[in-house]
Amino acid sequence: MEKIAVFPGSFDPITVGHESIIRRALPLFDKIIIAIGYNADKQGFFSVETRKKFLEKVFENETKIQIETYTGLTVDFCKNHKVKYLLRGLRTSADFEFERSIGQTNKVLSGDIETIFMLTEPEHTFINSSVVRDILRHKGNVEHFVPKSIYPLITKEYHA
Repeated sequence: MEKIAVFPGSFDPITVGHESIIRRALPLFDKIIIAIGYNADKQGFFSVETRKKFLEKVFENETKIQIETYTGLTVDFCKNHKVKYLLRGLRTSADFEFERSIGQTNKVLSGDIETIFMLTEPEHTFINSSVVRDILRHKGNVEHFVPKSIYPLITKEYHA
């Protein structure tokens, strides 16, 4: 049986921390589905289509990566794709507490899905999409916080 993981998130936008977790997890799985969650009640900074375009650019040479969008519960997405593993990155102890409660809820909803936590590399601990969005709003330089391959795209997309 193929070992497939889902790495869900809003990726608004993808950061170097996200990229690091995904690349470090690649040897552990046969395939990783990056699942961009869509919430009709929230206005994203970048459109879902743009976020998908950014992710496709970052992982364009990775044959084990699949990028999808979804609505609804992540466990339902996993069931529909016959996925048994959820991949989550942890930056801080607060992330752990939040992710643990979500993981335990998912376990109740679907007992055969396991949540796998990976620690963020120390140099990425302070980076999150909210910080990147705030820097962009104020016309700051996000070069060190987003994957190099999409830095020109993000700058063009937002500052256009």
